[in-house]
Amino acid sequence: VQLVESGGGLVQPGGSLRLSCAASGFTFSSSAMSWARQAPGKGLEWVAGVYNDGSAFYAASVKGRFTISRDNAKNTVYLQMNALKPEDTAVYYCAIDPGTLSDLTEYTYWGQGTQVTVSS
Repeated sequence: VQLVESGGGLVQPGGSLRLSCAASGFTFSSSAMSWARQAPGKGLEWVAGVYNDGSAFYAASVKGRFTISRDNAKNTVYLQMNALKPEDTAVYYCAIDPGTLSDLTEYTYWGQGTQVTVSS
């Protein structure tokens, strides 16, 4: 299993970024996927998840600003982040969702993460 995130960077408050996660080594089209993040000095926080049928779910802190999507033909999951705030600053990880959605304790496969910094 390999999960490779990209698309992070420095953005001003109110700006946008799109993260990508390229997946390989498993049957992506049959797998639920999630994004989680870890802010400096804080624990891991689930952000969003998408089932294999495209059904999407979001943490309250990002609902209405972030959009998770997937392209099964490209084995890629995306996180479109709009109206970014300084508190969105974190390392963002994609992961295979074992069926627990926001409960990260059962997650096994993670990417290496990509840094998102929201600052003026």
